[in-house]
Amino acid sequence: FFMKATQLEQMKEDYSVIGKTKKNIHVQIEQGEERLEELKKIYLEKKDIFKSIASVNDMQNRLKDLKHQMAWAVVTEMEKEIELLEQAVKAEEENTEFLQKVEECQVKVNEAEKKYKAIQDKLITVSEEAQALHPHCISLKAEVQAKRKAVNETEIIYNRSRTELKHLEKDSEQLRKRIEELENCANQASDPKTLERQRKIAHLKEQLKAFHDEEIMIGQQVDQFQQAISNCREKQSRLGRERTEVQQALDAQQKQLRDLKDSKTNTLKRFGPHVPAFLEAIEVAHKQGRFRKKPLGPLGALIHPKDPELILAIESCLKGILQAFCCDNHSDERTLQFLMSKYYTRGHRPQIIVNKFQNKIYDTSQRAVHHPEFPSVLTALEIDNPVVANCLIDMRGIETVLLIKNSRRAREVMQCNRPPKNCKEAFTAEGDQVFERRYYSSNFVRPKFLSQDVEAEISHLDKEIENKRAQLTVSQQHLHSIENEIRQNKDRLSEHQRHQKQLQVKITRTKAEIADLENMEEHQSTDIHVFQDEAEENKGKMECVKQDMQLQSRKLEELKNNLQAAEKKLEEVKEKIHQVEEIAGPIKAELNQAELEVENSKRHLQHYEGKQREHVAYINKHKDLLVSKGKELEEKMAKARQIFSERIKVTRTIKSLDAEMNRLREKINSESSHRGNREEIIQQFHYAKERYEDASNKLKNSRRFIAKLDEVMTERLKVYRQFLR
Repeated sequence: FFMKATQLEQMKEDYSVIGKTKKNIHVQIEQGEERLEELKKIYLEKKDIFKSIASVNDMQNRLKDLKHQMAWAVVTEMEKEIELLEQAVKAEEENTEFLQKVEECQVKVNEAEKKYKAIQDKLITVSEEAQALHPHCISLKAEVQAKRKAVNETEIIYNRSRTELKHLEKDSEQLRKRIEELENCANQASDPKTLERQRKIAHLKEQLKAFHDEEIMIGQQVDQFQQAISNCREKQSRLGRERTEVQQALDAQQKQLRDLKDSKTNTLKRFGPHVPAFLEAIEVAHKQGRFRKKPLGPLGALIHPKDPELILAIESCLKGILQAFCCDNHSDERTLQFLMSKYYTRGHRPQIIVNKFQNKIYDTSQRAVHHPEFPSVLTALEIDNPVVANCLIDMRGIETVLLIKNSRRAREVMQCNRPPKNCKEAFTAEGDQVFERRYYSSNFVRPKFLSQDVEAEISHLDKEIENKRAQLTVSQQHLHSIENEIRQNKDRLSEHQRHQKQLQVKITRTKAEIADLENMEEHQSTDIHVFQDEAEENKGKMECVKQDMQLQSRKLEELKNNLQAAEKKLEEVKEKIHQVEEIAGPIKAELNQAELEVENSKRHLQHYEGKQREHVAYINKHKDLLVSKGKELEEKMAKARQIFSERIKVTRTIKSLDAEMNRLREKINSESSHRGNREEIIQQFHYAKERYEDASNKLKNSRRFIAKLDEVMTERLKVYRQFLR
């Protein structure tokens, strides 16, 4: 019984312990179920994330396929592009429009030049004919003038003789009447007073004749002195003008000499005494911000000739541009003009050129003249600043101007043959300007601004100044001698004029005395022998005058005939010249028209040559592009094979593929950024799965344990009940 009781007690305690254990396990199961739910939730979340990783893998695989397609799509696109380029090049090569135009224009140019040459030859022939006639015409004019002068002189002599004959006839008639009167009064005794008056009248008439002869001689001498004074005054005026010109040249050379001596210390003074101060003012204004960009100048100070022998040619070409200034904009120009007004007088200010400043010299390779022997102005200069070079190109076209030292060679290059391509004009070492059909001599002898040997220039100017001073001295001496000659001639003229007036007074008095004596006694007898002698003398004079008149008449007739013949010949030559000039007029107009046609044809030819060059350049450019594209295609194909060895036929465009790839990348990146690292996700998934399965197994084990415990408890309860019985 004791043992039984002990066993019962033991069973009771065991049952109590089992009950407590069961209760604890139930609590643990409830907690485990809650924990299991949480772990399940975590596990399912991680499972979803893990499954999403699989879709990312699919997207990555798709992206890889798209990359393969993209690689071969690039190749396909480039092949299509190359094919289009080849078609375009082929089409352009087959397009011969510009070439045909060039050939047509060349034919027109040749025809126009041929026509121009023919007209020019025709005009030259006509001009030579006219020029050949001009000397003949001039000689004929001189001959006609000489013959007309001879006719006039002979006619004057003839008229003078005729007038003299009339006077002699009148005097003869008067003498005849007087003799008749005297013969009628022959029986009358002669009064001594009457005879005295007659002798006095005869003497006075002789005096009157002498006075007349002297008056004529004095008049001629007065005319000679007046002519001499007039000639001297003309010489004096001409010498005065020459002296003024020499003095002005001397003053200019002295000023130039001073400037040159000053330029030994400051080369800018060659361009004017105020230039250094003016440049300082520009610098100050620039520092003050008054200029957007600092003006440049004088341009001559910013260029340097490479060949000293071409300096005069360059100065003759550039002229006033050497002293000019260059501005970037019109605002700077106005500021510079304001500064100039302080240093230069109006009308003597340097030119201001407005030209946009650039850091690179223009590309003149297409429009510049290129000659194997002679340089252009652009290539003959060293120009450090591209703005200066561009300014000279724009203002003077220095890339198209050749510099040829020898004038004969310059004529050969520019005028004997067709000028070099793009060449408009040329300058010689003497500064002469040569065009295709014109030649202008230079007004300059020495360079003024760009000379490099200042000492030589100073020495040369010193010699020229000495020569000018010597010229002035000689001119002054000549002027003094002319003034003395004028003064002497004036004195002689005054003396002869006084003498002439005295003679006129004497003639007047003598005439008055003769008239008084003749009127004293109208019927007084006169010495008949005197009148008879005078009548005989008068008759002899009349015969001589008549003979002279006959000779002069024959001579005059002969001279008139010669004059008429010469005038007729001159008129014929003039008419011929007029006809030639009338012929030359339309030819000149035709030549001008032909020249215009040549210029137009050349312009059209140059236009289409440019178009053809552009066309050829376009083809060559695309051919080069084809070559580069071919190489690029090979590289792309090599890269494509590296990406995917087998060629893929792709129908989609690069843009479409690229868009899809970008979308996939964005999606993958989004998933990666949202989900986290793939390895971590897998690790977290397995960890969550293990925890969930472990908790689930533990919960199942606990439930099985409870069930087993319930079975044990039931069995024990049965045993306990049996044991109680």
